[in-house]
Amino acid sequence: MPFSEILLTRKDETAVLTLNRPDTRNVISSPGMIADIVAALDELGQDESVKVLVVTGAGTAFSAGGNVKEMANSSGMFAGSPEEIAENYRQGIQRIPLAFAEFPLPVIAAVNGPAVGAGCDLACMADIRVASEKASFGETFGLLGLVPGDGGAFFLQRVVGFSRASLLTYTCRVVDAHAALEMGLVCEVTPPEELLLRALALASEIARRPRPTLVMTKRLLLMARERGLAEVLDQSAGFQGLCHHLPEHREAVEKFMRKKGG
Repeated sequence: MPFSEILLTRKDETAVLTLNRPDTRNVISSPGMIADIVAALDELGQDESVKVLVVTGAGTAFSAGGNVKEMANSSGMFAGSPEEIAENYRQGIQRIPLAFAEFPLPVIAAVNGPAVGAGCDLACMADIRVASEKASFGETFGLLGLVPGDGGAFFLQRVVGFSRASLLTYTCRVVDAHAALEMGLVCEVTPPEELLLRALALASEIARRPRPTLVMTKRLLLMARERGLAEVLDQSAGFQGLCHHLPEHREAVEKFMRKKGG
C-alpha cells in the first residue's frame, strides 16, 4: 500500500521502515505517520517472506517525538479539553506501541540521530537497538511539563532497568550513543556511514532462522518478562513440540549430523 510519511523497502528477508519526515525531524504524532506505521506493521506481520524489521529515520534525526509546535498552538492531537486530549492519545500515538507489541517478528532500531521523547520510546519498542555515533537518547517529557504519554514508562525500564529509567525520566538527561551503550540502552555503536549496513547484517544473521521459530521465540521472550516460570515453561514445551515437526528443524538436525559424521 502507498505511504505518505514513511518509506518501506525490502532487502532479501528484511524489511526496512524509514520514518520519512526529515523536515519535522521525524515526529511521530501526526495522523499520517501514526497510520503509516500501524499499517506497515500489520502488512509486514502477515508477509511470510519477511523475517526481520529494521526501523530507522531519514535525515539527521531518528525521531524528535511529538510535534512541539502543535503543542504550543494547542493544535492537532494536543487540542481540546483534558478529556479530549486523553482520547487523542488513545486513538492516536498510543496505537504505535500497541502495534509494536503485537508485531510477531524481531525488530532492530537503527538509531541514526537524536531519539528524544516519544522518539526514544519508539527506539525502546524495538527488540534490539544499534546506534550511530551521532545518536542520542532522552526521555525528555518533563522538560515540557509532560509525562511519557506513549508507553515510555513501560518500555524504557524493560530495557535499562527501573533505576536507570527513573534517572533518565526524572532528570530528562540526554545521553550520547556511548553512554547509551554503557547502560545497555543500545547493543552496538557504529560510525554513521556503517549504521544501516550493520543493522542489515544483523538482520541477515537473524533471518537464517526459520520464520516460525522467530515468531515463537519472540513470544516467549516477551512472555518471560510478564509471566511466571511455570507458565513460560508450559508455553515453551508447546512451542517446542511444534518446532520438532518443522521441516527446517529436520534439515538442521540432518546437517548437524552430517557435519559431525553421525
